Amino acid sequence: MAKYDVYGIGNALVDMEYGVELADLAALGLDKGVMTLVDDEQQLRIMNRLAARPHQRGSGGSAANSMIAVSQFGGASFYSCKVADDELGHFYMKDLLDGGVATNHHTEKEPGHTGRCVVLVTPDSDRTLCTFLGISGGLSHKEVVEEALRDSGYFYMEGYLVTSETARRACLNAKRLAEAAGVKTAISLSDPNMVRFFKTGLLEMIGAGVDLLFANEDEAKGMAGLAEIAGAVEYLKTLGKEFVVTRGPKGALVWDGRTLLDIAPVPVKAVDTVGAGDLFAGAFLYGRGQGWDHRRAGALAAAASAKLVTQRGPRLTATETKAILQRCA
Repeated sequence: MAKYDVYGIGNALVDMEYGVELADLAALGLDKGVMTLVDDEQQLRIMNRLAARPHQRGSGGSAANSMIAVSQFGGASFYSCKVADDELGHFYMKDLLDGGVATNHHTEKEPGHTGRCVVLVTPDSDRTLCTFLGISGGLSHKEVVEEALRDSGYFYMEGYLVTSETARRACLNAKRLAEAAGVKTAISLSDPNMVRFFKTGLLEMIGAGVDLLFANEDEAKGMAGLAEIAGAVEYLKTLGKEFVVTRGPKGALVWDGRTLLDIAPVPVKAVDTVGAGDLFAGAFLYGRGQGWDHRRAGALAAAASAKLVTQRGPRLTATETKAILQRCA
């Protein structure tokens, strides 16, 4: 039996989440509902504009949120990332380890700036991300712990890594190692802008195919270059042996390799969708790692993400995840 249910790789970002109005996004010249890469100066300008507003801080990054979810549900996860030897880097590592996630960061950290993500949540519960990668932009195969990777059930890649040449190569090398060791491979497309601007790189990361692919509806349509979900579903079958398409309040679609399953939504009033897709992926990976069938894993993921969007922040507490697990067991 593998030591880790899931080995993830992704950006290490400290999230700063603010509640904003649509007028703020317009004033800042930001595209709503997507992730935009910015430099240090641009991000500080955004933060200065919002300095008088309350915000909350936490360790983030899409795959990190998913790995913490796996751990909180009772699974074992490992996360490869890159932080700097600064205050945010030490904060990030403590938060990650407190979340029960094993990591590559047990050695001296490099000087520099740990990555940051300003998360702007509008009244419609949508999230707009402004990311300064910092030292995470230099993530490379040096951060991959091959022994841990080979001793995992799944290898999970965060699609956001497509923006970095060294990180993309690290994913390609790690994917080859995983496949050679019989470890299942998985990827999240992460964001519509990743599909829009980096589709070629994502296809390179997917290669001849992955065992499991995660996308939301917009990402799935964007990859397929189609306006209809039915056509996008057929296209995704060429990329993944299995896949999940999350559809917000419409639930999710799960292809188990033979049948397309419709996962019913859990009706709630959403206030913040930050991290919902990450939690869905983490919960689904946990369920599959425990040998659950696709429908049961999908139901757990739907229940968890529905709970998350009713409150602020990118993740649930360990107590909340265990309560959801008990109801879905």
